[in-house]
Amino acid sequence: MNERIKPVVMPKWGLSMSEGKVTGWLKPAGSPIAPGDEIVEVETDKIAGVVEAHETGTLRRVIGEPDTVYPVKALLGIIADDAVPDAEIDAYVAEYATQAAAEAAQEEAPRTHFIDTPAGRLRYAKRGEGATTVVLIHGFGGDLDNWLFNIDALAESATVYALDLPGHGQSDKKLDDPSLRGLSAALLGFMDALGIDRAHLVGHSMGGAIAGRTALDAPSRVASVTLIGSAGLGDEINAGYTDGFVQASSRRDLKPVLEQLFDDPDTVTRQLIDDLLKYKRLDGVAEALTALSASLFAGGRQAELVAEALAASDVPALVVFGASDKVIPPAHAQALGARASVEVIEGAGHMVQMEKAGRVNELILAHIA
Repeated sequence: MNERIKPVVMPKWGLSMSEGKVTGWLKPAGSPIAPGDEIVEVETDKIAGVVEAHETGTLRRVIGEPDTVYPVKALLGIIADDAVPDAEIDAYVAEYATQAAAEAAQEEAPRTHFIDTPAGRLRYAKRGEGATTVVLIHGFGGDLDNWLFNIDALAESATVYALDLPGHGQSDKKLDDPSLRGLSAALLGFMDALGIDRAHLVGHSMGGAIAGRTALDAPSRVASVTLIGSAGLGDEINAGYTDGFVQASSRRDLKPVLEQLFDDPDTVTRQLIDDLLKYKRLDGVAEALTALSASLFAGGRQAELVAEALAASDVPALVVFGASDKVIPPAHAQALGARASVEVIEGAGHMVQMEKAGRVNELILAHIA
């Protein structure tokens, strides 16, 4: 296909996404485009997000219609230099559907896997074949789909694993030790079961505290830590969120709780709410979440902190927060002082790895390089 023409396509966010709906264009046809520019808004059955540009040029064609559902990899728009003739763009658009279908037929359907560990049977995803290994660790009440905007981008340069922690997602719901040390031991057991000797740990929220605890407990196993909206860096936490998540039993209860996760509350879709309610109604989930909350966030404070010990350690650390985080104060980003690289990103809340995925991925890749 014509290398001077860059397609804007329906992205594949997450393991099960097969289609998405264009909800609106953020750039009109004829707009100059630079890497990182937000071009078009897309809503999936999981979450709403934006498609970012990865190249420089002009948005020559807007093809995707608002409020229309398209399959993954469908052509939504065209970016090209002004010097590229319209006839070449017409030919590219006409050829694209056939080429995309051929590529899709050659791709193996993405899968998740399960492995037995001392902490139970855990679900995980694996992407990439790079020499560097990255393990993605989600937060309280989350699962590996919390990394749906990150795992494939990171896998272009590394072998990337994302797991469902014990008590979460599709992993076993038993939780023998709900402390940070217990969760760190579960993570190390997962790494042992897969033969991962050493990895860069990327943790979000509670997962950040687990990454930090693991770096302190088993420093030879941890190449670096990336702490995203991380717990474990200060006492304060939004108890209204943690308690609300544990107690919510209906859409009406859960929706305002989940809206606290994002800078833009409209990011929360009905499907996301329904999926989390289904998870919360599984046997063992209520007990696991209650035990974690009581252990880690008793009395509306964070009970286990790793900041002081991490600041005194040799582990390379990157700390990323959303400037409008409503769950953990963005001021906690400074907890490691000069020992860490720090970035606080405007226009993002607690789920900064979703809301500003392009920038977060750049930061992680630079950190682990």
